[in-house]
Amino acid sequence: MTEATTTNGARPTVALVHGAFADSSGWDDVVAQLLADGVGVRAVSNPLRGITHDAAYVASALSQIEGPVLAVGHSYGGAVITNAALRAGNVVGLVYVAGFAPDEGETLQDIESDSKDSVLTTALLQWSYPTGDSGTQTEFAIDPDRFHDAFASDVSEERARVMAATQRPISALGFGEPTAAPAWKSLPSWAVIPTGDRAAGSDVLRTMAARAGATVTEAEGSHVIMVSQPQVVTAVVRQALQAVSA
Repeated sequence: MTEATTTNGARPTVALVHGAFADSSGWDDVVAQLLADGVGVRAVSNPLRGITHDAAYVASALSQIEGPVLAVGHSYGGAVITNAALRAGNVVGLVYVAGFAPDEGETLQDIESDSKDSVLTTALLQWSYPTGDSGTQTEFAIDPDRFHDAFASDVSEERARVMAATQRPISALGFGEPTAAPAWKSLPSWAVIPTGDRAAGSDVLRTMAARAGATVTEAEGSHVIMVSQPQVVTAVVRQALQAVSA
């Protein structure tokens, strides 16, 4: 695995993009395991300001990584890499970790409305923030009292409280802006689907992964499976690396 190279002679770098209500620290154990394999890893901060803004930012970050990139997105980060990968120009594969893989014109709020497994919309708090141009925008966070049940049910209550206290809110534009041409239509993809995902909803994750033609791995766990079971996520990333390498 550590010797894998792409056809142009460069080893793929794994770029990890976190989702809403989180930050890059959720990838810590996955990063450690990949680094131990000798794999190049980059965690990309996701601004969480909306699909258009975030995809432009992440595409720029990915394009500045030398050589080919395997883009890995958790949750909302999956929607971001769906919109950013083709613009970056060097992405050779996609891995969705409890991740949204929307089609062109779809919004995440429309996708979530079809889920029977998700309780996220009932667990959100909202408020307004200034945009800097004399306007305001709505953003969402998860009610700390609902965080463990809705987002991270398979981590300890103590850890869930820490995650809730340090969560990053997301702009409403993240849920309401439509997706552009999706990268999964032209790039190979893999999906890790937690069977107990009550945030994105295991049901809609399965539907999106099937539509994308992704290689699917299901595992018992919550929406934050990269925190509770990093070995499962790392194994899928290794599988994807092997497929897009050599």
